[in-house]
Amino acid sequence: MQATGLQYFLLFFATFALVGTLTPVMRKIAISKKIYDLPNAAHKTHKEPVPYLGGVAIIIGVTVISYAAAIYKQFKIEDFLLLTSVLAPAIILGLIGLWDDLRNLRPGPRLAIQTVAGIFTAYILISQDTVGNPTGSQTLDAIITVIWIVGICNSINFFDNVDGGAAGTVAISSLGLFYLTFQNQQFFIAALSSVTAGATIGFLLWNKSPARIYMGDAGALFLGVLIATLTIRLQPDTDGLWKSLATPILLLAVPILDTTTVVVSRIRRGVSPLQGGHDHLSHRLMNRGIPRKRAVVLLWWLSLMLVAFVGFIN
Repeated sequence: MQATGLQYFLLFFATFALVGTLTPVMRKIAISKKIYDLPNAAHKTHKEPVPYLGGVAIIIGVTVISYAAAIYKQFKIEDFLLLTSVLAPAIILGLIGLWDDLRNLRPGPRLAIQTVAGIFTAYILISQDTVGNPTGSQTLDAIITVIWIVGICNSINFFDNVDGGAAGTVAISSLGLFYLTFQNQQFFIAALSSVTAGATIGFLLWNKSPARIYMGDAGALFLGVLIATLTIRLQPDTDGLWKSLATPILLLAVPILDTTTVVVSRIRRGVSPLQGGHDHLSHRLMNRGIPRKRAVVLLWWLSLMLVAFVGFIN
């Protein structure tokens, strides 16, 4: 449904305010329940225990504001179903991530659950004919969609390895996605993009270095599925197949590059790509003597430049 610029800003601000308010509440709950990310593994870079549950604030903020806006706009039942088809897989993966934060799931079952969520989302997107770049083959569309969703889901999770890294990058990607979809009159995706940007920036108030709370797998998996679904629904207003295919990749290029670097590095060393390590982009920058805060800002700037380039080619 079409909305004005002011209405999108209100969506952004409402989510920003709600998540910004909920995050310290979740921090207090995590501390009281002793739910911490402990620096008890070799790949951990923080020195003191940091509370989890920031992802719960993000999930609540995005879900509450999205459905409240739908009720306010008096959406039809079809619109509620469409919104649920986007949010439900993200919420389910977020809850699985929360379980992982609390119980420490093994990588195998976690990947299997992500794949099931990807298959479900691909079925919804293709059955509704809402994949932004169809190949003409439903089978190929489905395979690409599943790979994209699972890949981005893990990329965001992998990229959440330094204070503010994942939250800031998803915020930049969401703002870029909002610009593209607002210009192209894809109002549903624009609305969810503004909500996602508001949630991540609201959380970033508490997650920037030195982080007072982490989003955990709950937030990373939720945001991963959500931003993957929104970008694959994008229909770029550009000439040329390569530009159309490059647009969603460039919007999320930094997390993709980080994951690719990590996976290739670990395979070459004969190490499982799913185990932790100090081989992420942020770690490589810090190993060159760049302070933690500056390393994160550099990654944000790289993401911003790539998102700006997407706007240029579109």
